[in-house]
Amino acid sequence: MRQVFQSLKSGDIQLIDIPTPSPRDGQLLIQTRCTVVSVGTERMLVEFGKASYLKKAQQQPEKVKQVLDKIKADGLLTTMDSVKRKLEEPMALGYCNAGVVIGVGAGVTGFSVGDRVVNNGRHAEVVSVPANLCARIPGEIPDEEAAFTVLGSIAMQGIRLIKPTLGESVVVMGLGLLGQIAVQLLRANGCKVLGLDFDPAKLELARAAGAEVVNLQDCPDPVQAGMAFSRGRGVDAVLVTASTSSSDPIHHAAQMCRKRGRIVLVGVTGLELSRSDFYEKELTFQVSCSYGPGRYDSAYEEKGTDYPFGFVRWTEQRNFEAVLDMMHAGRLDVRRLITNRFELDEVNSAYELVSGGGSALGIVLNYPAPKHEGVPAWASALRLPIAHERKEGQLRVGFVGAGAYASGILIPAFRDAGAFLQSVASGGGLSAAMAARKNGFAEATTDASTVTGSAAVDAIVIATRHDSHAQWTASALRGGKHVFVEKPLALDMEGLRQIEEARDAYIAASGREPVVMVGFNRRFSPFVQKMGQLLKGVSEPKAVIITINAGALPSDHWTQDPAIGGGRIIGEACHFIDLARCLVGAPIVSWQVEKLGLGGDLSPSDRVTMTLKFADGSLGSIHYLANGNRGFPKERVEVFTAGRVLQLDNFRVLKGWGWKGFDKLSKWRQDKGQAGCAAAFISAAKGESPTPINWEEVLEVSRITIAIAKWPATLRTPHGCQLLLPI
Repeated sequence: MRQVFQSLKSGDIQLIDIPTPSPRDGQLLIQTRCTVVSVGTERMLVEFGKASYLKKAQQQPEKVKQVLDKIKADGLLTTMDSVKRKLEEPMALGYCNAGVVIGVGAGVTGFSVGDRVVNNGRHAEVVSVPANLCARIPGEIPDEEAAFTVLGSIAMQGIRLIKPTLGESVVVMGLGLLGQIAVQLLRANGCKVLGLDFDPAKLELARAAGAEVVNLQDCPDPVQAGMAFSRGRGVDAVLVTASTSSSDPIHHAAQMCRKRGRIVLVGVTGLELSRSDFYEKELTFQVSCSYGPGRYDSAYEEKGTDYPFGFVRWTEQRNFEAVLDMMHAGRLDVRRLITNRFELDEVNSAYELVSGGGSALGIVLNYPAPKHEGVPAWASALRLPIAHERKEGQLRVGFVGAGAYASGILIPAFRDAGAFLQSVASGGGLSAAMAARKNGFAEATTDASTVTGSAAVDAIVIATRHDSHAQWTASALRGGKHVFVEKPLALDMEGLRQIEEARDAYIAASGREPVVMVGFNRRFSPFVQKMGQLLKGVSEPKAVIITINAGALPSDHWTQDPAIGGGRIIGEACHFIDLARCLVGAPIVSWQVEKLGLGGDLSPSDRVTMTLKFADGSLGSIHYLANGNRGFPKERVEVFTAGRVLQLDNFRVLKGWGWKGFDKLSKWRQDKGQAGCAAAFISAAKGESPTPINWEEVLEVSRITIAIAKWPATLRTPHGCQLLLPI
């Protein structure tokens, strides 16, 4: 199938072939019939993409600060690599879609194959959209009109926040698509409406919808116009739908409002507010959030948890339905707003119109009809021409998951280590298709099971979200594959048990052990390898201190969800338990954990000290902290032993004290060992070297990590300390 993307690097619009998605749990698979280009939003995106690096930086000063902080911590070259990867990611465009349901995911009720629906899907021939972001199209509303529903919901949500009553006077500033729809909805609500804009054509459309209008080119004082419209009393409310960097619209809105008037911002403006504008009149100012309650709430949008109807009357989905009802009743007419129609193949012409700054308003993209109604016209796999032939003995590798880390780090590491890249799968298809084209995969797909079960694949790399690691690892082992799984191996003991059973079945069927390796890459860093060489001749116990200045993640980030990411101990701190195990070279016999007290917005699992005791008497102390400062090194590893010290900062500089012939090792570029990790796995899977990490050691680290993460923070001994638990 084809989908519209924009290059963040150049701003170019691209129509790219990607694999067709499959209906995920809680989602609908929809064959698109038409989409609407949101001229205001998408014009800003196109202009940002076409801007120079300097202008991009000027538009996002907060991102510049993040880059500067990363340079201090990780170095210039590592940071530039990260920025380059980010700019090379294509951005999917569009959010106003109308189509026909061709697949229903597990757990979805109220929708059937063949239903016509609106949704916030992208400009793509097939989209997979959460059910709470879809609504059935009533009656005979044409698809191209129904496609305006999402835009209508944005305008409607802004109006709901104004809470207009019959007969009130409301000003709409900016008469683009949102402003035009708002005018009609306000008029249907019994309000007097004044529309302000500079474009005569847009003013005429608003006038035809029943608004009084003022051309701001002819009226330099919008406040005077608002006062005249309200008989000198001040308007009841102002809906700002304009798009400008100026703060003037908010200033003017405040000045034309009556005492205790309401101002709602739906568009984008500067927000340099004057206290006196608001203080004297006790004005209310609010920024409207998209389509309504539920927006950006993963529980509502991704997991399908609806808000109780009696307490949250108007959610995103219910706003969609209300807009469609208004269309069906003839109270909202969007036909007059359609200024241009293009076929999907003409998408570049459509966006030339968008970026041209003309008077285009409603731009509709029409999509080709499927060959067979109700059946996807495209395969879930996309086969690509291969630039090189597979060499004799080259390990054939398939990837399940092609997110940012897989595409930016893992796949290039396996490619450069000599793997033959056979297949790559991702749920949405885009990341798989981009990774395939960039790195030379033979195939991209949205069906991961075809990768794990393929006879053309020798080894599987699993780089999906954490909750699926155990499932795909077991599946790959049952398919007779070697497995490299990006950490963690599993989220719980049951997941580990399933993997062990699948591994035992592999051994029973083949008579040999598979290579099952977790991506504990730090032990393969040249810095850690050097530390290992230095420590090899030391017989005394070691004190290993690892400090991770992890940085805060919001509580709604997927890694913080116990069911999906498992939390940051399982999701990331496992790296450092393994690193301590590697540096000491002896089994862990007991552990202790202490979680920092509650405070701020951080999870207790983000601020943890873990103490490990090893069989040789060594101790490991791991401080995983999200409450530090970005200016401090993100990862520091220290080893004290036999009158000597090693200190590694951010995998860029290793210093030694008391070591004969060694005092410092440094590199321009950070090296956390990803390349060495991939090369070691490939060598072992080909039978050229032993398994890089012993299976029992992988299990040991995984079990301890899960146990630490699950350990209750409140269970203590009579002396006030947590128990030191034997393994």
